[in-house]
Amino acid sequence: MSEPATAELYRVELPMAVGFDHPAHRRTTSDSLLLRLTVDGWSGIGECAPRRYVTGETSDLVSDALRALPLEAIAASLRATDPAALLALLLHEGAAAHYALPGGNNLHCLVETALLDLLGRRLGLPGTELVPGPGPGTVSGAAPASLPVSQVLDLSLDVEEFLDTRGPFHFVKTKASSDISRDVRTVAAIRDRLGDRVPVMVDANMSWAAEAAVGHTRSLHEAGATYVEEPLARGSWRELARLREQGALPVVLDESVRTAADAREAVAHGACDAFNIRIAKNGGPVAAAGLAAFAREHGLAFQIGVQVAEVGPLIAAGRALALRHTDALTVEGGQSDRFFPDMVVSPRPVVDRDRNTVGAVPGTGFGLELNQHADRWARARRTEGDPGWHPTPPATTPTARSEDHA
Repeated sequence: MSEPATAELYRVELPMAVGFDHPAHRRTTSDSLLLRLTVDGWSGIGECAPRRYVTGETSDLVSDALRALPLEAIAASLRATDPAALLALLLHEGAAAHYALPGGNNLHCLVETALLDLLGRRLGLPGTELVPGPGPGTVSGAAPASLPVSQVLDLSLDVEEFLDTRGPFHFVKTKASSDISRDVRTVAAIRDRLGDRVPVMVDANMSWAAEAAVGHTRSLHEAGATYVEEPLARGSWRELARLREQGALPVVLDESVRTAADAREAVAHGACDAFNIRIAKNGGPVAAAGLAAFAREHGLAFQIGVQVAEVGPLIAAGRALALRHTDALTVEGGQSDRFFPDMVVSPRPVVDRDRNTVGAVPGTGFGLELNQHADRWARARRTEGDPGWHPTPPATTPTARSEDHA
């Protein structure tokens, strides 16, 4: 008789060595949920990063929704279905639809990334085989070994220090401030140093008033900006369409496009030129890949973005998605190497800072294991056959090993 399946929940709130500041939030710690699913000796690790200002979800809300996790149904399907066939089903339907999951996008992402990781390990497949690829007639060929990534200038860093220390530059995103004249000076300084070769996006994080937005885009365009991201309040479809008609910059939508329904609204209103796709925000790798396909179908661009302070599986899943969808406008690589002296996963996801590129995390599944630094963040455990989640006894803070700092 097989061992009962288990689900283990971790809430990871790692202090950040450097903070990250933008108009919607200032972050000094991570806030991710990790889920380890184990069925018949095979384990998979998933992650989500709930942000109230993005999807309305918080870690507390996702944790509460997780109480209704259909663990028995998930375990039964993993035992009864050929793993390759189950993987194909999940890549087609998504975990949320296949298992009628409760909750919202972040819970769906948490469960889906754990399931895909488990199946990848069981089948011996790398992460790039665990996310849907583009359809026929679009991008073809093997995934590249690496991709260039954006560099992001947040409000905690001076533009000159950014330019002196964060190159080489392939694409720059700068977070807008409350002072448009400061933002114009920032863009001008970037253009003065980098010339015309590097795209520059200004991310307003929903902070602009509609009546001021047209003027803002014209000023930023004159300074050398290439795109504006999420300039207005989320879902301001008519105002966004007007901004595209009267303003001077292409519009990229992030917080406004959380679901496929949002994407359809954006297209129906002519509200944007591109989507910022983020796995946690959009409900997991399958839904994220679906948004990329929808963007192509409707002549829009897209970028592969990240949540600030991802701590493990989301990093690996995002890279796998980017390596499958190489026609992205740009890819964000995250800054876990700068944020966290110690990470809760091994091996540490690598960013090549000499080239500012990222590659796939090696190994099967999404390639990561929880290490001893994860123990202190364990919160609850559920066992197949017992509907209750039981608190995990607190762990002492472990002593870091030298290899965890590599």
